Amino acid sequence: MESYAIHKSAIIAPRKARMTLDLIRGKDVATALGILETTNTKASRLITKVLKSAIANAVNNEGANESDLFISECYINPGPVYKRIKFASRGNVDRRDKRTSHITVKVSDDKEAK
Repeated sequence: MESYAIHKSAIIAPRKARMTLDLIRGKDVATALGILETTNTKASRLITKVLKSAIANAVNNEGANESDLFISECYINPGPVYKRIKFASRGNVDRRDKRTSHITVKVSDDKEAK
C-alpha cells in the first residue's frame, strides 16, 4: 500500500529544497521527522508538512500502521517561475526570478512486496 501527498507551487527554489530532501530519502517516517525537526531550513518546514500529510493519508485512508511506514519515493520538481523586476543602476532594470517547487512524498508499508 502506498500513499502520497503533494505541495504544489511551494515558494522555494528546487535546488535548495533538494538538499534537505536528500537527507530523508528511504528512511522510516519516525527517523525522517526527527531529521527534519533538527534541520533549520525553510525547506525542512515545508517537507515536514507534506510528510505528515502523506502519513495521515496512509493511516486514515488506507488503514496502515504508522510505525511500519517508510519513505518509498520523494522528489521535487520545478513549478512556475514568478518574474519580478528590481531597479538597477543607471536606469537599468534587472529581472529576479522567484522559483517555485512541487514537493511530492510517497510513503509505503511494503505489504504488497512481501
